[in-house]
This record gives sequence, C-alpha cells and structure tokens, in this order.
Amino acid sequence: MRKIHIIFYLLAMLTASIDATAQKVLNVIGDSYVANHRRPKEEAWHSKLATKLGYTYNNYGRNGSCVAFDRTHDGKWNFGPAMWVRYADMEPSADYVLIIAGHNDADKVKENADSLRMFADSLEVLLSGIERLCPNARIGYVTPWYVDRQGFAPVCKVIKKVCKKHGIPVLMNYDKKSVIRVRDEEFRKRYFQGADDTAHLNADGHDLFLPVAEKWFLKNVAKE
Repeated sequence: MRKIHIIFYLLAMLTASIDATAQKVLNVIGDSYVANHRRPKEEAWHSKLATKLGYTYNNYGRNGSCVAFDRTHDGKWNFGPAMWVRYADMEPSADYVLIIAGHNDADKVKENADSLRMFADSLEVLLSGIERLCPNARIGYVTPWYVDRQGFAPVCKVIKKVCKKHGIPVLMNYDKKSVIRVRDEEFRKRYFQGADDTAHLNADGHDLFLPVAEKWFLKNVAKE
C-alpha cells in the first residue's frame, strides 16, 4: 500500500511540474517583426517557440511601431504610439518578456544624432517601465537584421549598451554572420515575404531562425 501511495505522490508531483511549465507566460512586444506583417502571427518564430515550450503567448506587435517615435499620425497609416508608452498594456504577470524592435526607429534615426539620443532615452524608459510592470519577468531583446541602411548600426549599438546597463541579454542580429542574410537578394526571395522586404520573414524564414532564437532564449533568458 505504501508503494502505491508513493507512486501516486510522484505522479502528482510530475503533473504539478508540467502544469507549472504550461502556465508560464511569454509577452512579446515590438513592431512588424512581432506582428508578422501580412502573415499570421502563428507563423512567427516567437509564437512557435512559445508553443514548443508550452507557454501562454501574448503578442503585442504592431506594424510600423517604434520604440521612441509616436506614429499615430505618421502619414496615412496609424502605426500607434511608441513602445515606451504602450508597453503598459502588457500582461504584468509575465514570466518572460521579449522585445523585438528597432527597425522602424533605425529608419527614422538615419544619421541624426538628436534622434539617436531620443531613441536611447526612450529605450531606457521602456526597459525601466517593463521592469516595474513585470517585476518577476526575465527580459530579452532581439535586434533588427543586418540591414544595409543608415541608422541600423548606431541603433543596434545603443540597444546593446542600454540593455547591458539593465543586465538584459541581447540577441544581436545586426551581424554579417547572422543566419538571416538580409543583404542577399536570393535569400530574401526564399525566406522573406518579398524580394525587396528587409524586415519580414515568411514561414520558411521563421523556421530557419527558430533554432537560433530558441538556443539563445533557453541559454540567456529562460535559464534557471
């Protein structure tokens, strides 16, 4: 009888452990890298990562969104407020938060020093705000791709610097060694949502990047 009780106890502990893992919450906030542009969010690598790990997944991506710049009345599209404002809409009980942003900021910044300082200050506000809103969350930052345009190098450098101050790991994709070869037209035709697209992966592109992102996430963000 005692052996039966022990077996039931071990099964109960195992079930509780599985349930605890399933209840972990992942918030992902960002631009169209998160919203996935014209394709379903379920195709994105971060959605697939959450499914694979059994996490509850909250997607706060918005096409055209910036960390620093309000785009509510930017041209004919309403891209919404900056992330340093809208982060407050996230689920506060998150165990993990991924920030995937900077592409649109880079296109705004270009080589303007004042705009770059604005980005740095806004990123500081964003990170501090998320730390207060989600006090139990481990935070990670995923940079834009290695795009060959003004603004991307300095913006990614600022991301690395500000995140280091907060002890936040960065998956640095602005690197010529990145598996996402955004400067290669033939690569874009195969793995992006269009040959001229330098931001949005298609389903095959997300599948290609998923192992890289998963390895980084488990080692740096979800580590015990």
